[in-house]
Amino acid sequence: MPPLLYISRHGQTDWNVEERLQGQADTDINAVGRAQADDNGRRLAGLLGDPAAYDYVASPLRRTCETMQRIRVQLGLSPEGYVTDPRLKEVHFGSWQGFTYPELEEQEPGCTLARTRTKWEFLPPGPEAESYVDLAQRVCSWLESLERPTICVTHGGVMRTVFHLVGGMSPHEAVEMHIPQDRVLRVKDGGLEWL
Repeated sequence: MPPLLYISRHGQTDWNVEERLQGQADTDINAVGRAQADDNGRRLAGLLGDPAAYDYVASPLRRTCETMQRIRVQLGLSPEGYVTDPRLKEVHFGSWQGFTYPELEEQEPGCTLARTRTKWEFLPPGPEAESYVDLAQRVCSWLESLERPTICVTHGGVMRTVFHLVGGMSPHEAVEMHIPQDRVLRVKDGGLEWL
């Protein structure tokens, strides 16, 4: 079981608004996303006590790093005082990255139906593509490596796997969860709570 953990999803990006599959494409947060990151930082500031008593880690993608930097500023910390971990990257959507579902269906009718039916196990096309099964393996490795209370900024897919791995939610339920960008998830003693 991991130590006390606070997890924030990155702030909103233009691709989120357009419902494009981001995966590991390196996109930036927009004005709404910056405000969400600042709000999550203020939320954490009211909860943490001593922010310096926590480790800070983010996915290495730009949208998560900027979110982490903005959170740290709200906590009164240097924006750069965190590490990145590639295990926290979003699930890789292979050759589907950058497209919306309607665009993929226009190119190849019926191609997204298998993912709709078996989202946890589904492997998109492309050499780097991952399933949620693959993602859960690397997130599990990261969770097992934690030694101290930690603040983390990552992605929706990663957070879905945490609900499965720590919270015991079924893969089918976890993969369909909406993961907000304007809340913080507390993981404490095996319980998960949105703040």
